Amino acid sequence: MRWGDGGCATVFQHKHWLDAWYRSFDSTPLIAFIVAADTRRDIALVPLMCGRRGRARVVEFADLGRSDYNAPILASDAPRDSASLHIITSVFLSALRRLPEHPDLINLEKMPPEIRGRPNPLAAAERATPCSVNGNLVELGDCFEDYRASIAKIQLPRRWRVFTRHRGARFEMAADVDEALRILDVMDRQQNKRMKELSEKFVLDEPRNATFYRDVVRRGLKDGYAVVSALICGDEVVATTLGLRHGAQYSLLRNTNAGGQWSNCSPGQLCIERTMAALHRQGVRHFDLGIGDHDYKRRFGARPLCLTDLRLALSWRGMPHVLRARTVRELKQRHPPAFAAARRLWVRWRFSTHR
Repeated sequence: MRWGDGGCATVFQHKHWLDAWYRSFDSTPLIAFIVAADTRRDIALVPLMCGRRGRARVVEFADLGRSDYNAPILASDAPRDSASLHIITSVFLSALRRLPEHPDLINLEKMPPEIRGRPNPLAAAERATPCSVNGNLVELGDCFEDYRASIAKIQLPRRWRVFTRHRGARFEMAADVDEALRILDVMDRQQNKRMKELSEKFVLDEPRNATFYRDVVRRGLKDGYAVVSALICGDEVVATTLGLRHGAQYSLLRNTNAGGQWSNCSPGQLCIERTMAALHRQGVRHFDLGIGDHDYKRRFGARPLCLTDLRLALSWRGMPHVLRARTVRELKQRHPPAFAAARRLWVRWRFSTHR
């Protein structure tokens, strides 16, 4: 199970994603194996890293803000009953506490309650708390036209007609790596421009991040794991998407558009919808529009997926991080407008001090 395809995992614990991640980012890898005491068979694999937050030594998922969801990889025959799930979590956390690195904080974020239909043992831990972000799921049946009818208010068929009035306008899914990488270059430029307009710092085109996303595409495009699509008019890339597919599930990672003269046809949303339609024909039925509460996700009919965090301070150095996360969570739950305003101010301050 350790690196085979027999385990249950989210798209972000796929071997292409994790191989690229561990090669791209400066971190100390920590791979945890949970093994049944009686049979010595693997029950779960947990991809982790050891790092620092300030002076605190931290054990956390292999993420650094790049994965939407974090979870263990479960063996296909891993136990499902609540007692076994509790034992798995207890054994795992006890092992982390005994690490020779002497971590100050165990920080496990953005955990879904289920992993491909199986309960996530770490998300069910007694001290787990609601995450401050959520996923956005769109579940489709077998008829895509029924889904199109359900989101008729955003008028995507009309916007497609507006777009295709331009000579050479078309939708494409990248079939070879060179074309996919060309679209990623445009994606970086478009997203960088948009973030500057919002006075936010853009980091996904920085060397390590750019290398990471391109490595994922090189590894996963041929077998359909990495999905790169675009609206194109002539030689101009008007809108782009990058996502991950695993079986009947797809997760949207990035979506950009050129704006300007193309704004009247909402190219970003149109590219998402055309990607969904193309993947639906290939058997995909579960679409995840990613974390974050953007309005367009509601317009696509997405329902929130609640996520869970598990933070344990193992020393006084880890305690401030636990208290800060608790404050952020309570502020968002009890005073959403104040939370949103504080977040905007923080992002603008961070952008102004780093540019």
